[in-house]
Amino acid sequence: MNVKYKSMFWKHFFINDKMSNWIDRLSTIKYLNRWIVLVLDTVLVVFSTIISYSFTLYFFHKGFTFNDLIGLFCCSLSMGLLSFLAFRTYRGIIRYSTIHEMWRILSAMFLRVVTQIFFISVFLMPFPYALLGGVLDFLLSTVLLVAFRAVVINVYRRVVIQSKGKHVRSVFIYGHEGKCISLGNSLLNGDLPYRAIGYLTHDKNLDGTNIGGLPVKYIRYNKLQDIFKKYSATAVLFCDYADVHFEEKGLVAFCLKNHVLMFMLPPFELVDDNISVARHIKEVQIEDLLGRDEILINTDEIGNLLRDKIVLVTGAAGSIGSEIVRQLSRYPIKRVILFDSAETPMHNLVLELRKKYTRLDFEAFIGDVRSKERVNYLFSHLGPQIVFHAAAYKHVPLMEENPCEAVLCNVYGTRQVANAADRYGIEKFVMISTDKAVNPTNVMGSSKRIAEIYVQSLNKVSKTQFVTTRFGNVLGSNGSVIPLFREQIRNGGPVTVTHPDIIRYFMTIPEACRLVLEAGTIGKGGEIYVFDMGEPVKILDLAKRMIELAGLEPDKDIHIQFSGLRPGEKLYEELLTEKEHTLPTNHPKINVAMVREYQFEEVSKDISELVALARAVKIPETVLKMKAIVPEYISQNSPFEKLDKCVR
Repeated sequence: MNVKYKSMFWKHFFINDKMSNWIDRLSTIKYLNRWIVLVLDTVLVVFSTIISYSFTLYFFHKGFTFNDLIGLFCCSLSMGLLSFLAFRTYRGIIRYSTIHEMWRILSAMFLRVVTQIFFISVFLMPFPYALLGGVLDFLLSTVLLVAFRAVVINVYRRVVIQSKGKHVRSVFIYGHEGKCISLGNSLLNGDLPYRAIGYLTHDKNLDGTNIGGLPVKYIRYNKLQDIFKKYSATAVLFCDYADVHFEEKGLVAFCLKNHVLMFMLPPFELVDDNISVARHIKEVQIEDLLGRDEILINTDEIGNLLRDKIVLVTGAAGSIGSEIVRQLSRYPIKRVILFDSAETPMHNLVLELRKKYTRLDFEAFIGDVRSKERVNYLFSHLGPQIVFHAAAYKHVPLMEENPCEAVLCNVYGTRQVANAADRYGIEKFVMISTDKAVNPTNVMGSSKRIAEIYVQSLNKVSKTQFVTTRFGNVLGSNGSVIPLFREQIRNGGPVTVTHPDIIRYFMTIPEACRLVLEAGTIGKGGEIYVFDMGEPVKILDLAKRMIELAGLEPDKDIHIQFSGLRPGEKLYEELLTEKEHTLPTNHPKINVAMVREYQFEEVSKDISELVALARAVKIPETVLKMKAIVPEYISQNSPFEKLDKCVR
């Protein structure tokens, strides 16, 4: 009988209204009280003793007096309680019973029967009768205790879990290794809104077998639809992050096409069958499909650099800055100084740090990197020794409309912080840059490239080590495309893509920040470090996959519209210019860019002129000066394209 119809048969013919109410009350019971378990176990062994010895005496045609009954009762009761207390068989949660629990029961019953045989042979009956009755008692009591636990487990699975009905998702678990089996047992025994109905595997030899009562099915991609239909499966649960990527063009593609939900276990270790982390099962998100293997960093070296240091993070309330702060909390630093002009995000970060990172010593300061007096105050009064400079304006279209503000924040602001770092003898200054600084086509990218040039040239005349890190888009950052698409899908569409051929590099915020810390550690000053961003992603494909992950069909349930390239936007991003090349470092994900160098005096003069133009809000003159400083800056989809002819 089909699984679906079995469930219907059970509900319609065995569950009436009164029983349904009883089941609802039963479903609120998470586990039997241990003292109730002890009492029930004791009742069962006393019953077993009386039955076993009664049968033995009856078999040998021996009389059985009331005094014999009282003696057996007292002996079994006392020995049973002592054995249960000694082996603590009553302390385990029955629905999580394992072989280990069965071993406890066997040991307790063996101890009980051996002591009983001694006392019964001394006070009640001859040794042969006591021995034979004891053997029967051992077998019967063990069977009764195991059967009691099996009944509890079966009732819990069939009545309590099945009573949840539509609220429970039927899931196939991907894999058959220990972690997957533990997860399957947890879902069978737990009260989570998932019901394991089987395992999917690439091992042909396991096809058709059972693990813990659940069928194992060999993955044949052309037969998956039949398997899911047969078992009424609505979801797949992956136990490992790497499995999602391995099945990206197989099982994942099938799930996306057939609107089968995908869930993933968080990257924690499972302990036995009681998997508390199973409560944190989450849906597979686009970030999981785009992310890569975990990036390993040298935590010892980073810890040595940061040990007992005061660290300043500018732009601390932003996506990158706040994640740097979180990761700094893992190291033996003395104090973190948070600096940002955004009041509400800073307030939220402070609340988070106080709640989750109680050991982190930090101070929060509202202020602007463009304020020379505020920056000098931080350096003179708080004495930072390491600076992570993440403060910047980064939105391309907005900066294209406000080029003077881009210069004042990204160039002048960086110069203020860098100059203060030099003036107060800071050990190391790490600047966060962007791939948009390479062959810039917009004001934002050009402003970041000018900031790179200033920091790198300042390194030549300063005792402070100035290091630059350059990477592409980060997943889930403020204003990035993924939160935008997610919101558009939630609102029913349309999803807006600027161009059908536009591509971008993506990296998760945590891995980008790990690499920032690593680069900051290995940098000796003057380097521009480039991160391995992996394979580029086509934004149109990204939009389609996000729609499919939501269980919808692109261009049917959610339409995709092409809005055209925004001002300053280009089809693809680069990490290096044509005239640049890279050299490897000790870290496989980090290369150092070999770029042309500038003289500090010349750069400082040009930037002073640029800042003066920006302060005067002379927009064309400001952009012209930017193009003069960065000759490779050629505008695209921008009103500033006409200025390119003036500098060529």
